[in-house]
Amino acid sequence: MVNIYENVDHNKRMSALVVALFVVFVVGTVYVFSRALGYGLDVVGIALIFSGISSYISYYYSDKIILGLSGAREASRKQDFHFYTVVENLALAARMPKPKLYVIDDTAMNAFATGRDPEHAVVCATTGLLQKLNRTELEGVFAHELSHIRNYDIRLMSIVTVLVGVIALLADWFFRAAYWGRRGRDSNRENSQLQALFFVVGLLLAMLSPIIAQLIQLAVSRRREFLADASGVALTKYPDGLVSALKKLQHDKEPLEAANKATAHLYIVNPLRNNKDARHWFAGLFNTHPPVEDRIQALQSM
Repeated sequence: MVNIYENVDHNKRMSALVVALFVVFVVGTVYVFSRALGYGLDVVGIALIFSGISSYISYYYSDKIILGLSGAREASRKQDFHFYTVVENLALAARMPKPKLYVIDDTAMNAFATGRDPEHAVVCATTGLLQKLNRTELEGVFAHELSHIRNYDIRLMSIVTVLVGVIALLADWFFRAAYWGRRGRDSNRENSQLQALFFVVGLLLAMLSPIIAQLIQLAVSRRREFLADASGVALTKYPDGLVSALKKLQHDKEPLEAANKATAHLYIVNPLRNNKDARHWFAGLFNTHPPVEDRIQALQSM
């Protein structure tokens, strides 16, 4: 049997390792692109700064954008009593500020947390989830979402999203620079074998790096789901509540109309319901969530 806190520590180490490898990958890609095109790192640095600023602005308004796209309304204590009081009690137990609460009017069962830190966080749930789960199951779900906030997963995933965006912009910049700039410089400088090698590697990276970056983002997202499950159980001290909720969520096959591929990783379970082959290793690489069966098994082993 695995101790809850050992599970939390293991997931934190694995997440830190994946993010560290992601940063190394971004730096290595920048280096190869700059050597391949014969530019100094200052030009690439400008591209990084520009993309970073645009992503930073998006990061600050991401919660408002997501809530707007989801058509969510603000929850009230009177109308959404169980939602309001369960999150309020869990926040007190976790010694953290109560996040803003929103509701999506949809019969599909799901929930997500977003924001940039515990002081600027949002928890959103569907009416289907609030109506079909009992209070103990709701405690398991919202302890999971508060754990995303308390563990700064909402900030981590925003940073990872920024890194994915930077990789995509750099790949696009490389193709444009290679097409418009390389031909005019060949006659003015030595076309060394090393330069040619870097250019070939740069082309391969430009084609593959957005896919690799996306896979790393999904790997981080899946890892953080396991961590939020374990941290949520550490908060409620009752694994069966979340296990029961996940079983009901697993059997709910209704897709959430407000969700899309850009926001799917935020939810407690895949809102698009396209994970029939989630247990196949290759298909699993492209899933936003680990298989629910694996999450339930991990919780039951605690």
